Amino acid sequence: MALPGNRLQPGSTAPVRTLDPLLGPPVAVPDPARLVHLQFRRFAGCPVCHLHLRSVVRRHEEIEAAGVREVVVFHSPAEELTPHLDGLPFPVVADPDKRLYTAFGVESSPKALLSPRAWGPVVRAVTVGTWEMLRGRARPPVRSPRGGRLGLPGDFLIGTDGRIVAAKYGEHLDDQWPVDELLAHASRVNA
Repeated sequence: MALPGNRLQPGSTAPVRTLDPLLGPPVAVPDPARLVHLQFRRFAGCPVCHLHLRSVVRRHEEIEAAGVREVVVFHSPAEELTPHLDGLPFPVVADPDKRLYTAFGVESSPKALLSPRAWGPVVRAVTVGTWEMLRGRARPPVRSPRGGRLGLPGDFLIGTDGRIVAAKYGEHLDDQWPVDELLAHASRVNA
């Protein structure tokens, strides 16, 4: 088990076995038939997370065709997260006590919002999110999210044997794998 500051590296064993998503059956980790992309996002309705997940949704079939199962974790409780699940074709896990975040060494930091590299993505996400809310396609973020607004993202690609194949610890709120990078990691594993 990793503690904050103790980051898991490729070759480490993933510190989970089964996850309970808000919708659908439990998810086995590792999945004996395909890679698992375990994404750690911030809070329910986070505009930057929402924008990123929409890019994953648009390419979900391509991701699955590459032999990857998406699983997304938020540090929000189920009641805050459930209204934001519409249109997400993959399991979403609520982790309000941040047990999984701790196990994977995914942290919070003021750098999440204070990094100048985050400012452009925040403006873009808020602009797009506001437009989507006005059109009735999105819900507003939670005003006071449990676990705060300073969470950093994390991405882990877990092999069928339970070992971490690739890992990314975000340095600011928009520092996660784009879909092309995820597919490149999967391609190297499946080669």
